[in-house]
Amino acid sequence: MSTISSSSSTISAAAAAAAAQSAAASALQQAAQSIIAGATGNSSLDVSSLVTALVNAKVAGTTATLTAQATTDNTQLSAVGQLSSALSSLQISLAPLATGAFQSDFTATASGNGLTAHAGSGAASGSYAIDVTQIAQAQSMTSGAFTSTQAAGLGTGTLTIAVGNKSMSLNLTSSNNSLSSIAAAINGSSQNPGVSATIVTGSDGSHLVLGSTTTGASSMINVSVSNLANDNGLSSLGVTSAAGTGASGASTITSAGTLAWNQTTAAQDAQFTLNGTKATSSSNSVTTVLAGVTMNLSSASVGTTQTLTIASDTTSQISDVQSFVSSYNSLVSTMNSLSTFTSSAAAGSQGGPLLGDSMLQTIRSTLGNLLGTSVSGSGVTASLASIGVTLNADGTLSVDTPTLTSAVQNNPTQVGTLFNSTNGIAKQMNTDISTFTKTGGIIDIRTSALTADLNSVTTQSSSLTAYEALLTSQYTAQFTALNTLMATTNSNSQYLTQLFGGTNSQGALSQNSA
Repeated sequence: MSTISSSSSTISAAAAAAAAQSAAASALQQAAQSIIAGATGNSSLDVSSLVTALVNAKVAGTTATLTAQATTDNTQLSAVGQLSSALSSLQISLAPLATGAFQSDFTATASGNGLTAHAGSGAASGSYAIDVTQIAQAQSMTSGAFTSTQAAGLGTGTLTIAVGNKSMSLNLTSSNNSLSSIAAAINGSSQNPGVSATIVTGSDGSHLVLGSTTTGASSMINVSVSNLANDNGLSSLGVTSAAGTGASGASTITSAGTLAWNQTTAAQDAQFTLNGTKATSSSNSVTTVLAGVTMNLSSASVGTTQTLTIASDTTSQISDVQSFVSSYNSLVSTMNSLSTFTSSAAAGSQGGPLLGDSMLQTIRSTLGNLLGTSVSGSGVTASLASIGVTLNADGTLSVDTPTLTSAVQNNPTQVGTLFNSTNGIAKQMNTDISTFTKTGGIIDIRTSALTADLNSVTTQSSSLTAYEALLTSQYTAQFTALNTLMATTNSNSQYLTQLFGGTNSQGALSQNSA
């Protein structure tokens, strides 16, 4: 058995073993009376009680010790798990402070309607004038009206539909050349290039409506018909799109066949200027014009000139620091609860499961010492205290919110130095926690040792159970035989007394001789 247990746990286990051994000895003394009684002929042996007492006398101390050790191991495993969980929570809260993402938080605010933006990594503070001329559109078009007879079978041939540089082909026969079958085939094809098809039935007949699923001038729809036979309107599904020549660049269409298509929405790119520089985008979610910023355009922004302001998100930065402090204080609380000494508790259970534990002390001192260090860089020196985070006497941290707010808003260089991604406070703490929790780290080593000890206790308990069963079998056989022998001896003794007489009586033989 290993010696992982703390001294208080060892004392508790020894006390449990001593108590069990004492109880077993008392039971053995009581059972021994049955032997005396049986030997004097007053009664037969109580084999069951005697065997139980003898076996318990053999194994009671070891059983109690193993049970106490298993309890200790499980308690410490739970304690180490709580400590590891608290460290993981702290590490999560450290992430934005340790990776440099802390000062990559920006807000993006537009002064008008129809324009929203999100600023992320790579963004920089600044103010930009955005003048939106048009937004990006996805092309849609409606075919001419087909009669019910035509819609039931348009003819046979090959229908090719292209969107941009992607295309699909449908082989139409008499079994699938209805207008509804064509729409279903377009929507269900695995080769669909990015077009949706619906049927709209009006008072003039049935129309095939095609719409590109992608915005932008490059996502124009073209439809061609080949291998045509038995034409009953199929040729009228041909349509050609072309880029517009006007300032908007909006698409135009040319129909084939006798029924003309109507373009309901032209394919076009978004057009706008940023600080006077012209820009276009095939999508209304613009990501390539302003580094680190995604601008989202809607129709309400067309014809407006707005100011887009990118600024550091000081609210998120303050929240990140407060989250770190809260998680660190939770870790301190966990460590304290696991190592507290309670004098009013029962003997053997006054200390927490990790009271005096060297592993916990190493973690506590390593992280605690780090909180008071300073970080230099960019010509400044910064510490947690300099931004309003102070260490209390009980090991917890406190935040002076006004001081923290002032530091984040007015001295970003100092804050950035303190939480830089190379040797900042959070980076160092994150590295230390990773060292503690990694495979082969002190927590892993302790967990493995406790698990191995618990497995050893389980193995010993199994062996002890087998030994107990063997003893029970042996003692039962021996005392059953003894009980039989003593019963026979007592019976013979009574017969001889009746025959020859005893101390205070004459036997049958003596009476016959008289």
